[in-house]
Amino acid sequence: MRTVEVRAGQHFYDVLIGDGLLEDVGLFVRRKLHGQRCALLADEQVAPLFADVVLESLRGSSFHAELIAIPAGEQTKSMAQAATLCEKLSTLSLDRTSFLLSLGGGVIGDLAGFVASIYLRGIPYVSIPTTLLAQIDSCIGGKTGVNSSAGKNSIGAFHHPALVIADTDTLRSLPDRIWHEGFAEAIKHGIIRDAELFDSLATVERDHPEAFIERNIAIKAAIVAEDERERTDVRSLLNFGHTVGHAIEYAAGYGNMLHGEAISLGIVAAAQISVQLAGLSLGEAKRIRAALEAHQLPVALPPDFPREKILAALPRDKKFENGRVRFVVAHAIGRASVADNVTMEDLRKAVEEL
Repeated sequence: MRTVEVRAGQHFYDVLIGDGLLEDVGLFVRRKLHGQRCALLADEQVAPLFADVVLESLRGSSFHAELIAIPAGEQTKSMAQAATLCEKLSTLSLDRTSFLLSLGGGVIGDLAGFVASIYLRGIPYVSIPTTLLAQIDSCIGGKTGVNSSAGKNSIGAFHHPALVIADTDTLRSLPDRIWHEGFAEAIKHGIIRDAELFDSLATVERDHPEAFIERNIAIKAAIVAEDERERTDVRSLLNFGHTVGHAIEYAAGYGNMLHGEAISLGIVAAAQISVQLAGLSLGEAKRIRAALEAHQLPVALPPDFPREKILAALPRDKKFENGRVRFVVAHAIGRASVADNVTMEDLRKAVEEL
């Protein structure tokens, strides 16, 4: 088992990475938390696969654990669902000594973290990510939230998990599309911070991804430790590809395009803008595009996609400040910064060329 410690302000917690960890969830959690009652949140696709083994482990460590299964998909990440879950936790008699666990991908992790942040003004939660994207990115950093008509994750809070347990055995059950989706975030990590990671993408083995996951988590953990609440430009680097990507996800309708697929398109747009404004070479932009294509990620929008809807959504993005976008550009693979000279016209051209 590999362990990465995440430090963010006064918060610190471990990310455990290994094969077959679900059977020992109860033991790992018992070392960190002492309340007796807990709820396990999973969607209706993941629950039949893994919930029983997690519940058995929790109960074997003397926790009173109950399963809450909700519909799968990005649409479930809403204020309405969060309110329903808070009511459910109350009916299960969870109090301030209790805790919540998430079992699933990024949607469940974001939703569970947000619910834990507001229920009784905040209870602990444990993240058990079961997709590659969740294991290398969304499970750490403390950002939780739900979607609204204002945009992706427009309502949320910073609430760090008490523990993250990444069982790589869960990745073997993923459909190929979901497995490859996670590489959008890994490619992003390579572009903004680690050229060697970018070069190693083609060598990742699905049966033994532990070292790859550890390296990605270490990159994000180091950035979060520097700038927990995105008050400087350091944590903003993690938004490479996300300004346009989130707008595409919104325009497609939440749930109609995978998050990693939308971010892939956002990365293509960001690379194009980087060539024009930040000195990224055409050769490296082509390498970025090839890396995305190698993992079956989209690099062009369908001809009939509502591009105007993308452009309308862009100014509502959280990365706009006083009407100007703080846009992350890459100067070379492995080196990026936040630029303040990217205009809406630059974004329009990039979207038109997707």
